[in-house]
Formats: sequence, structure tokens, C-alpha cells
Amino acid sequence: MKIIAVDDERLALDNFVKLLKKVESEAEIISFIKPADAMEYLSQNRVDIAFLDIEMGELNGIALAKKCKDLCPMVNIIFVTGYSRYMSEAFRLHVSGYLLKPVRERDLRAEIDNLRFPVSHVPTKRVRVQTFGHFEVFVDGRPLNLPRAKSKECLAYLIDRKGARLTVAEIASVLWEDKENDINTQNNAHQVIFTLMKALKDAGIEDIVIKSRREIAIDVSKVDCDYYAAISGDMTQMNAFSGEYMTNYSWAEFTLGELISKKNYEK
Repeated sequence: MKIIAVDDERLALDNFVKLLKKVESEAEIISFIKPADAMEYLSQNRVDIAFLDIEMGELNGIALAKKCKDLCPMVNIIFVTGYSRYMSEAFRLHVSGYLLKPVRERDLRAEIDNLRFPVSHVPTKRVRVQTFGHFEVFVDGRPLNLPRAKSKECLAYLIDRKGARLTVAEIASVLWEDKENDINTQNNAHQVIFTLMKALKDAGIEDIVIKSRREIAIDVSKVDCDYYAAISGDMTQMNAFSGEYMTNYSWAEFTLGELISKKNYEK
């Protein structure tokens, strides 16, 4: 289960997240102080539950809820507020629930147990992507076995492109940047992609890649990635960035520059 919590008061947000972790210890919980950062995250990730404060300076929770539903129609929105006067307006949005501060554990548990859109609890493999420092992929905590270095680099580039669809020719030009991008190079790229897809299938995670006859892309909603979280406003991940990004690959320097600029701007 993936949960986001949005509140522009840091102390209130931290206390609520602690309670959430107590009630849903297995859930992935991402918190945001800025509604805009939550919106950015929702635009790239599937979320099961969104807990939203209502009175926020940048964007009130009612307006944020409308935008959340546009981005993720099946998200369960639960308002968390100190005021009851917004209740009728909230339920006109067909939200899942409404909690009054201070939130009690039993009330929180009741809302999660009675969601408007039930959340599937069928276990899925967790794919964690590490881009800060050396590039690595972990499946349920274990390193993904990729038999060829170029297959690993191909996956790294798909991650770097954040879900953009890439042609075989584009991938070939990156993997063999010092060679002519001719039919032989592109045939090699086809073989790399075949090897990558086989390795993903063997690991039971082939669905993290969207592949058609002509194009291939990463499904950003199927992976937990430090880079994605950082650029979406997760300050824990941004603070974990120490100036190194996919150090295995020279083509990653452009994104590295963007990350450094973003971190310096947010200091």
C-alpha cells in the first residue's frame, strides 16, 4: 500500500506520519509539506491513499483533492483537519473519509479499513532502484541479476529518462556513443533489450518495463527510486543525495547537474 500525507505544518505532519506507521507498518508512506510537491509525485506514481490537510496557505486541501482525483482517479482521499465546517464540501467530492485533529488511532484505523476504493493486498515484488552513487536495482531486497553490463546500462538509462519512450536507435546511440549508429549497432541494442527483458521476466518483474515493437520505457509507478522521490519533493531522499548519481555512466552527468542545482536551490 502506498500512502501520501500532505500538511504544511511540519510538527503536525510528523506526528501524523508516526501514527500512520503504527497503524499501517507495512505501508510505504511519503509525506509532503508543499502541495505542489505532492502533485508532482502523483503525476508519476500510483497512490492508494492521500491524507490531506485542508487549511494550507499554498493550496487548500479541497482544491488539492480535486487535482489529486484528476491525476489519480482511484486514490482514496481522506481529509485530516481541525475543523468540521468543511465536511459537507468534502463529501461532495466523494472522498473516502474525514478525520478531525487530533486524530485517534481507532478512527484512523476505521478509515483505512473502510476505504471507498478497496486496496488490493496481493503481495507484489518490491523493486528498489538506487541511483545516488552507483546504480543498482534490488528485488525484495536482493540485487537484480543482470548477466550483461550493457543490459544493466540500458535499464539505468530507462530509469534516467523517467518513463519517456525510447527507440532502439536512441538506446544504441547511448550504449555505443563512440560507434556509428548503423544497423549492426542497432542489432546489438535489440539483443541487449532481449537479454534485459529475459532477466526481468526471470526475476518476476517484467512489468516494470513497457515495451512495444518500436519503443521501450520504464513504468515509473512500478519502481521505488531515490531519484524520482527526490525530484518529487521527498526531502529525505534529497538530503541523501551527496553529489553522486549513476557514477557508472558518463551520460548521467546531465541529470547529475540538474540534481545539484535543485539541491542547492532548496538549501
